[in-house]
Amino acid sequence: MNIVCDKSLLSAAIDGVSRAVTLRSSIPALEGILLKADGFQLTLTGYDLEMAITTTIEANVRQPGEIVLSAKLLGDMVRRLPAGDIDITTGDGGNATIKGGVAEFDILAMSAADYPDLPNPGADRTLCIKAGTLRDMIEKTLYAVSQDDKKPAHTGELFAIEEDKLTVVALDGYRLAIVERPITAQKHIRIIIPAKTLTEVNKLLGEDDQDVYISANRRFVVFEAGSYVILSRLIEGEFLNYSNVIPSGFKTRVVLETRDFIDTIERASLIITERLKNPLRILFDKKVTVRCQTNLGKVVDEFDADIEGEAVEIGFNNRYLLDALRNARCDKVAMEMTGALSPVKILPADDSNDFIYLVLPVRFKND
Repeated sequence: MNIVCDKSLLSAAIDGVSRAVTLRSSIPALEGILLKADGFQLTLTGYDLEMAITTTIEANVRQPGEIVLSAKLLGDMVRRLPAGDIDITTGDGGNATIKGGVAEFDILAMSAADYPDLPNPGADRTLCIKAGTLRDMIEKTLYAVSQDDKKPAHTGELFAIEEDKLTVVALDGYRLAIVERPITAQKHIRIIIPAKTLTEVNKLLGEDDQDVYISANRRFVVFEAGSYVILSRLIEGEFLNYSNVIPSGFKTRVVLETRDFIDTIERASLIITERLKNPLRILFDKKVTVRCQTNLGKVVDEFDADIEGEAVEIGFNNRYLLDALRNARCDKVAMEMTGALSPVKILPADDSNDFIYLVLPVRFKND
């Protein structure tokens, strides 16, 4: 194989597909990137047996062929080569020569025959969505994905695809995040996509108005975003029937400035550490009053808000509450409560239905 291509294109492509490369594997080839040169293109692939990322760039292919090169070594070398064209040549001796300017590297290569075949997903195109919309849905929900492998289904996000809408749901047993957007889909399907896959998809999405095509069946999902194709296995299992845990009414409703609430919680959190944990005691009455006490000290803070209904004091995990408020990304939120021990609903104050977040309260001992 012998190709010549632009350094900036090659470096960006290596960075992109390396997101699917495993650092340590019993299959050495999976620690590398598969390069395949044919026609006027160079195709790069990274694969960890669960997710594959492929992209294609323009190249002057003097001699077609395919080879596997260490992802880390290749990325580091190309990044440090001068701007301009890069020449990659592989010979019969199992080595690859990489030239850029006057610099030249000679590194060990692996046979493409040792690289595992990517699965054939056999998935039909399911929907088209704008990159900006998909990015927003992922970012507004990913924080609530469970880190507990005991419930594998909750370590991913539910994509509930219907003919006219897409609902994305994440939960971890302590909080719940739901975002719904109108779309046009070719079929109705519910799939659970690993959080890792969505994290990498989010990083590879292009401009907001770029079309992203999603194809899915019961085993695989495929994202086509610009020059990238991301293929992933799905998570098997039953996702919680989340609609059953969303309160239908409220006894107390509070409309507040999101920034004011975040600032107040962050101040109160200064006396909370991993070793010294204690819930925030938040009283919703004429004002919002935040209290907390640990061995480091005691804090009391308050701010104004529009409060209707019964006064109520609720205990919160500071981090869970902060995550919800920061990911709300709106100036004002509404909090709806039915009691001190019931899930608290957080949603946009303008009733836009942009998102629904639930945060479970924390029991606290009476002083």
